[in-house]
Amino acid sequence: MRNPGRRDVVSAVLLGSLGVAATALSAAPRPRGKPLAVNATEDLMREHGVIRRTLLVYDELARRLRTPGETAPAEVLSQAAGLMARFGEGYHEKLEETEVFPPLVKAGQQKPLVDVLLAQHAAGRALTQGFLAAANSPDALSKPDSRSRVAQQLTQFTRMYQAHAAREDTVLFPAFRSLFAAKDFEALGDRFEEQEHRLLGSDGFEKALDEVARLERALGIHDLAGFTPRT
Repeated sequence: MRNPGRRDVVSAVLLGSLGVAATALSAAPRPRGKPLAVNATEDLMREHGVIRRTLLVYDELARRLRTPGETAPAEVLSQAAGLMARFGEGYHEKLEETEVFPPLVKAGQQKPLVDVLLAQHAAGRALTQGFLAAANSPDALSKPDSRSRVAQQLTQFTRMYQAHAAREDTVLFPAFRSLFAAKDFEALGDRFEEQEHRLLGSDGFEKALDEVARLERALGIHDLAGFTPRT
């Protein structure tokens, strides 16, 4: 067995020093970098989240309209329909119609689905205008016949839009993403953000989220735990 020489001792010291340094580096807190930007389809799906929460407001209004003695506040219906018209239809759907649908159709993809989605956009806008009119009518939310009609239309809207958004999230948006290289898709996300600021102002998404949260609170459906089934 050979005796350790000077080179062995120096190597051991160096290795030990490197190990200590590596341990110190791994233990040190990593600097927090700039948050990753939201990509184009993630942005669209976040917007679906705001719209789906508006649908929960519609569901609660429909439940109250079907229940004798319950009040469905006209101001909540007006604000919810206004949010849908401004954020859901005037921004989100417009973005889909100008930026998402045309490239897919041009590539020969998803045209039958796009045709249905466009028809549902039109149907939803017609219902939204009806909700705004009902909110401004003194009898629409008080007389039994009109209460029943508005409740049915709210349910029709939510049923359609739940299926609509689910199909976009699982079929349309993945197909859309597949059309782009990574660099081009990143640039598209920047363009979506620019359009959001142009159409909704700065912090447009955050303001819409705050608005729907206020509507949930006004109806007492703001506590997520309240949606848990009792067993």
